[in-house]
Amino acid sequence: MTSQIIPVEAFDYVVFGGTGDLAERKLIPALFRRYADGQILAQSRIIGAARGEMDHEEYRSFARNALKTHIKEAELDADKINAFMEMLFYCSIDAKSDKGWPELKSILGDEDRVRAYYLAVGPAIFGDIADRLHSNGLIRERSRLVIEKPIGKDLASAHALNEVVGKHFREDQIFRIDHYLGKETVQNLMALRFANTLFQPVWNASYIDHVQITVAEDLGVEGRGNYYDTSGAIRDMVQNHLLQLLCLVAMEPPASTDANAVRDEKLKVLRSLKPIDAESVDAKTVRGQYKAGAAKGNPVPAYLDEVDDKQSDTETFVAIKAEIETWRWAGVPFYLRTGKRLSSRVSEIIVQFKPVPHNIFGDDAKSIKANRLIIRLQPDEGVKQGITIKDPGPGGMRLREVDLDMSFAENFDVHAPDAYERLLLDVIRGNQTLFMRRDEVEAAWKWIDPLIAGWADTNQKTAKYTAGTWGPTSSIALIERDGRTWHDGEA
Repeated sequence: MTSQIIPVEAFDYVVFGGTGDLAERKLIPALFRRYADGQILAQSRIIGAARGEMDHEEYRSFARNALKTHIKEAELDADKINAFMEMLFYCSIDAKSDKGWPELKSILGDEDRVRAYYLAVGPAIFGDIADRLHSNGLIRERSRLVIEKPIGKDLASAHALNEVVGKHFREDQIFRIDHYLGKETVQNLMALRFANTLFQPVWNASYIDHVQITVAEDLGVEGRGNYYDTSGAIRDMVQNHLLQLLCLVAMEPPASTDANAVRDEKLKVLRSLKPIDAESVDAKTVRGQYKAGAAKGNPVPAYLDEVDDKQSDTETFVAIKAEIETWRWAGVPFYLRTGKRLSSRVSEIIVQFKPVPHNIFGDDAKSIKANRLIIRLQPDEGVKQGITIKDPGPGGMRLREVDLDMSFAENFDVHAPDAYERLLLDVIRGNQTLFMRRDEVEAAWKWIDPLIAGWADTNQKTAKYTAGTWGPTSSIALIERDGRTWHDGEA
């Protein structure tokens, strides 16, 4: 059964950086898909804003090319594309001068509707844009501001950035986007935990042995080398994506799905993380950097061949043993792992339960595997629960592990929305549940900063790993010295 599509109210979406890579690859395709599905009214307007000179028709041509490049041909209905193009406008604008701001004000007019300002630009000009929006009278009661990571490079810069945007926008108007939180399976994690009696009683240290969270990419830095070289995997992935996933696994049941109720519980998790500093950083973390190897059967260059600084020791891989100091999770390690140029592209959460306390079946049954829950975020989104059953047939009690496998693609005959499709419209709805609150961002940095400082204080160098593998051998040792093994995306 297909649920009824309820459109959001008509809105204005202003995308600063409207001709950039994010707008082309994600934002314009996501908004078109929501329009094509009937969730966006034709009276809405999408306004690209950037420094380049372009008229409305040229911007619509840019958008058409974006749709053809990033959406499957079967989804492209000519009539819907033409109607969508009528909603698109362009304004040549400069964040640091008065150029273009009167024109933007003229396009927006005085209509009382939701205005969303998406800053798909570098954080260095967030403050300039916020100031200009304020001085030109473009911020109203129902205005929203959407900002992308990186939200700072440490606690001090994150605090400063939050101060800059908070000068003109209230906290309930600011949407700090983390696209991982918009993924269907990530939200299903909450449904799995809090809508099923089956899991809630065993979701604690008495029954769970450990948790693994892996976000692996088979690509390299892909032209982002010089940006990435100032960031590294710890800032680019761990501080935001992986810690947010950890919070959803570990948080206490919120009182409701209200945005602040959910974010209050995530904040408690971040504040309960056991510090990692110079004394523990060598034992609990691994840094890695890929060298030349192969991906999908083709040779690929080393990281140092893709950045200007040939002496760079920036990490492209991080593994961390994290611990949460609460009653629920005391003694349960959370192994976090992320990297570029790994063996395959996979993002998943593994909840490894403890083995049964006693095997009653004897030697003929062989060992009983402990239950394992696999939550696959990408690719092939789904949830898989391993259970042990008797192998059918005579000949004694032979046990085998089988999977209760729920693949979204196979079980639901619907298009799984891209994360941006959901998040862009949640901004219009004013629903902040899947967005990071200021204190969350700063609490994450408060945990990450001593870890990074610990690397510097102990002079921990990156361990080199061959592109196309699962990272440095030291990351294997990190988990195996605890008697555990990484789940490397096998079925």
